[in-house]
Amino acid sequence: MEGEAGSFAHLGLDARLLQATAELGWAKPTLIQEKAIPLALEGKDLLARAKTGSGKTGAYALPLLQHLLRGKASALVVEQAVRGLILVPTKELGQQVLQMLRQLTSYCSRDLHLVDISGQADLAAQRPILMEKPDVVVGTPSRVLAHLRAGSLSLQDSLEILVLDEADLLFSFGFEEDLKSLLCHLPKIYQTFLMSATFNADVEALKELVLHNPVTLKLQESQLPDSSKLSQFQIRCETEDDKFLLLYALLKLSLVKGKVILFVSTIDRCYRLKLFLEQFSIPACVLNSELPVQSRCHIISQFNRGFCDYIIATDEQDLGEKEGPTRGKRKRKGNKAGKGKDQEYGVSRGIDFQNVSAVLNFDFPPSVESYIHRAGRTARADNPGTALTFVLPSEKAVLAEIEAALTGGGSDDTPLRPYLFRMEEIEGLRYRCRDAMRSVTKQAIKEARLREIKEELLNSEKLKTYFEDNPRDLDLLRHDKPLHPAIVKPHLRNVPAYLVPPTLRAVAQPLGSKRRRRKPLPPKTRGQRNPLRSFRCTKQRSGAKHRSARHRTAAGTPGS
Repeated sequence: MEGEAGSFAHLGLDARLLQATAELGWAKPTLIQEKAIPLALEGKDLLARAKTGSGKTGAYALPLLQHLLRGKASALVVEQAVRGLILVPTKELGQQVLQMLRQLTSYCSRDLHLVDISGQADLAAQRPILMEKPDVVVGTPSRVLAHLRAGSLSLQDSLEILVLDEADLLFSFGFEEDLKSLLCHLPKIYQTFLMSATFNADVEALKELVLHNPVTLKLQESQLPDSSKLSQFQIRCETEDDKFLLLYALLKLSLVKGKVILFVSTIDRCYRLKLFLEQFSIPACVLNSELPVQSRCHIISQFNRGFCDYIIATDEQDLGEKEGPTRGKRKRKGNKAGKGKDQEYGVSRGIDFQNVSAVLNFDFPPSVESYIHRAGRTARADNPGTALTFVLPSEKAVLAEIEAALTGGGSDDTPLRPYLFRMEEIEGLRYRCRDAMRSVTKQAIKEARLREIKEELLNSEKLKTYFEDNPRDLDLLRHDKPLHPAIVKPHLRNVPAYLVPPTLRAVAQPLGSKRRRRKPLPPKTRGQRNPLRSFRCTKQRSGAKHRSARHRTAAGTPGS
C-alpha cells in the first residue's frame, strides 16, 4: 500500500504495525525513524546517532518487527527460533524496550513472541521461557552470555538481527569482555543496528566488532532540544547549605511546578535529601542501585502515572567513569564501594520518564555526557521542559566544559542561562533549613536505608515461600527493634506568610499552608431575628408572664 509521503505508511510497513503506531499517537516518523527504517528494511547495517528522546527505539523496533512478520508470512521459515536479539546496558531499559515492542505488536501478538531476560530472576527460572524459542530476546550482555553458556539459549544458527541500544554505555557499564565473548556465539552473517546518543571511543570500538560496511547516520541536530522546548538554567551557590535552602524555597513555594527528577551523586545523598524534604512534608521517592530492579521499575511506573511528583535519583555509573584506568572494567568483588549495588542500574539514560516538567541537578554532573543524559529526561517528544543546575565555585571548570560542548565552541551565547534568583530574599527561611538538617543525622540516613531494605524483604515475592516455611524468621523481622527515623517537626510543615519574600507573593503557592476558610454566613433576610437574641428575649418575656400569673393568683381575679 502506497502511503502519503512523510507518513509511516510510506515506509512500507505491515498494516498491523501501522495500526499500532496510530494507536500510540505517532502521526509521522521522527527524523531518525524516517532515515533509518528504509535503510534497515533494505538489509543494511546501521550506525545511528540521535539525541535522547528522538525515537531511536522505534527506529530499530519497527524494521525488526517488519522483518520478522515478513519471514512468518513466507514459506521459507520452517521452525520457531530466536531471530532477533536486543542488547541493553540496564535492566530498566530492558523492561522499557519490551513494553514498547509489545505496544507495537498489539495487533500481531499471536505471531510474535517477545521476552526480556534482563531482570534478576534465576537462570533456571528463565530457562523454560527461552526453551520456547521466542522471536525476540531482550537482555543485558552479561545475562544473555550466561544463558548461552548454560545452553538454554542458542543463536548460532538462527540469529538474523542484532541491536545494540544505548551503545555508548555498554562498555562503560563494564560489558566489554561479555560482549566479546558473546560474539563468539553468533553466526557469521547477521544484520546489526547500533544506536547511540553520542559517538565516542567505545562506539568506535563496537563498530569494529559488530558492524559490516555500515551506513552511518549522524544527524545534523543538537544533542539536546532547542531553547524553544528546553530551558536550561544555572544557579550559583556559594555553599552546600545554599543548595538545600534554594531547593526548599523552589519546592515549598511551588516555584518549580509539575513532576521533577532530582539528580544526586551518591546513595547517601539520595536519602539525605529525601529526609530533608520530609521535614517540610514534601514527599519524594528514591531511585538507586540498592533497590531491586522490580522495585525500581515500580517506582518509575508510579511516577509516570502521577502518584508522586518528585524522584531523587542517583547517577552512580557516571561517577564510576571518572575513576581513571579502571574505566570499562568491572569492579572487583572485594570492593566495598560496589557491595550491594546493582552493576546494571542506570536511570539517567534510556528510561522514558513521562511528562517530566523539570530536571534539577542538585549535585553537579561529573561530565558533559552525564549532563546531556540527565537533561534529556525532560522536554521529550513535543513537551517543554526545564533543566536547572546548582553550581558550586569548585565546579566552574566543568560548567565551562559543558557550555563549550553544547555550543560547539563557536558561539558566545551561554546555553545555561543564569537563573535570576536573589538569595538574600529567602534568608528568612535559612533558620528553618538548619532546624531541619539537625534531624537529618548520619544515623537517620543509615536507618532510612535499613527501613527500605526491610520493606523490600517483607514484600519480596522470592522470599514469600521461605517465610511460609520459616514463620519465626518472619516474626523476628516484623518485630525487630524499631528503627528511629528522623524526627519530623510539625512547625516546619507550613511556611508563615511573613517569611514569603514580597516579590514572590504574587507567584508563590506554599505547599500545605492553605488555611481553612470559614463558610460565609447566609445573607440576612427581611424580618429574620438573631436566634440568640430571640432566646434571651423569649426567656425574659416568659419569666414576666409567670410573675404576672402568680400576682393575679395571689390578688384574686375580678368576680371571684
